[in-house]
Amino acid sequence: MNQADWFALDSIYAGTPHDSISPFLEIYSRCLIGNRFNRPDVSIPAFQELLNTQSLDLGNLVASAHMFGMDLSREGYNAEAASMIRSILDQTSQYLEPDATELLAASANRYAALADYKPYQIVFPEKDAASVPFAIVPVGPKDKESVLLHLRGSSINGIEADITFDTGAGTNVISREMADRYNLIPLEGTTLTVTGIGASDGYVAIAKTLKVGDIVVRDVPFIVVSMSSNNAEADQYIDCFNIVVGSELMLQLKDLTLDFDSGQIIIPTKAPSRTDATPNMCFSNGMNLLTKGAVHNMSYLMNIDSGDASFGSLSSNYYERDKVYVEEHGRLDTIRNAGIGGVNIQPSYYMSAIPVMIGGTTVHPSGLVVKTESDGGYDVNIGLRTLQLFSKVRFNMVDFVLTTEL
Repeated sequence: MNQADWFALDSIYAGTPHDSISPFLEIYSRCLIGNRFNRPDVSIPAFQELLNTQSLDLGNLVASAHMFGMDLSREGYNAEAASMIRSILDQTSQYLEPDATELLAASANRYAALADYKPYQIVFPEKDAASVPFAIVPVGPKDKESVLLHLRGSSINGIEADITFDTGAGTNVISREMADRYNLIPLEGTTLTVTGIGASDGYVAIAKTLKVGDIVVRDVPFIVVSMSSNNAEADQYIDCFNIVVGSELMLQLKDLTLDFDSGQIIIPTKAPSRTDATPNMCFSNGMNLLTKGAVHNMSYLMNIDSGDASFGSLSSNYYERDKVYVEEHGRLDTIRNAGIGGVNIQPSYYMSAIPVMIGGTTVHPSGLVVKTESDGGYDVNIGLRTLQLFSKVRFNMVDFVLTTEL
């Protein structure tokens, strides 16, 4: 738990007699396993038992309330999530730090506002599989050859929309200008802070209908925020990120295959049943989708991020581990990243043909970046250009298994 190794926790818990585990650790294990592997049928009763039977310190109480509320909301129990968090606030607010109080209060307000709607009502076509066409769109300076995945045949509230599909986005995001253009409904009391490279204040709004391909989704929550990086050069290119859908929508669609050969996302209209398959995906603490993979035959947790318009990056941990190899085989350059609220510039090495294994298949991306300075990111971030090296990438959001094909 302390190392956030959810795969090891899942394996150890499954192989250990449960009556030999201390009551707190046994219950808390189920809470974390359910939350990190999208098993709300496991986590929701476990969190209820945890709060009813265990004495938690303030840190664990706040973290548990946050995760519990998230799982309740994913299952449509927004009123219950708001009530639970407000009850905890009433009991503990005098003892909490201001940041924790603000986090819980903002979550309770958001869930209370969402309770007036029925988020993610999905209407599939009457066939075995739905499809969402997409295009790979060049973005940014031409010499960088950066690309994004934009959905085609999409609309919001009946108005045609150009939507970026970003597996690295934990929530749906829309710019303030686009929220006005598409007539989203702002939810009162839902002010929050969105962090990217910097930070920006935003709020939650509802799109009554979102159409992607031949799927219609009703009452879709978006975070409305200024997309500006506060950098004039970078902000020339922000239009490609005006509307983003991510893993929150993926969870509701249950099973998605990015088919790069046909230029479609394929979604079975009947969700798969959960099996006893061993997961190779999990959520991070920040609710990013991570998968187990390997670089140069060394295992890493990788952030699968189709919103990264490059091949992706390796952290300074990789650089320190293989410094001699990187400096001998890499090309020293500068990487420049822009996001909400800021830009980040640092010296890096561009590497060619490093073997990367994802979902059981190995590819050799020709432009991974190795960062030489720590920036708090993941050890491996897999961008869209690396994903394009596969013919298919399937996200089974029920078993939490990612598979790939060449």
